Amino acid sequence: MADTMQFDLVSPERSLFSAEVKSVQIPGADGDLTAMPNHAPLITTLRPGVLTVETQSGTEHFVVTGGFAEINEKGLTILAERALHKGDVDQSVYDSMVEEAHSAYKQTKETFKNEPGPVDDAAKLLADMVAIGTHIGLDPKSPSL
Repeated sequence: MADTMQFDLVSPERSLFSAEVKSVQIPGADGDLTAMPNHAPLITTLRPGVLTVETQSGTEHFVVTGGFAEINEKGLTILAERALHKGDVDQSVYDSMVEEAHSAYKQTKETFKNEPGPVDDAAKLLADMVAIGTHIGLDPKSPSL
């Protein structure tokens, strides 16, 4: 039984990380999960959160805003809407990410009047984005809904 698996983290701009890893903690839309070698095949959507990657030499953290994860016999591939190494997310970058999520929420609220489903989903995404700040040690500025 292998003790590592191939992991690839890709965003529209570039490939951010590719390595043999021990495990990856994934912020799944339906709940957090940990992918390890020999995990059952799975495709899931991501919510805004932090990926924690355990490598042979240490732990890496990446902030993702959404996307998809596919686990198969070859390993794990994350196709992120947007992904940044945690070290690249300072307060101004984080604030702009929260503002984008807040603008998307306001747009959804205007577009889908009297349709709670899409508005609730947008509010949840905004809340998840705000929670990232607490998780990575930045000021989680809570926009008013």
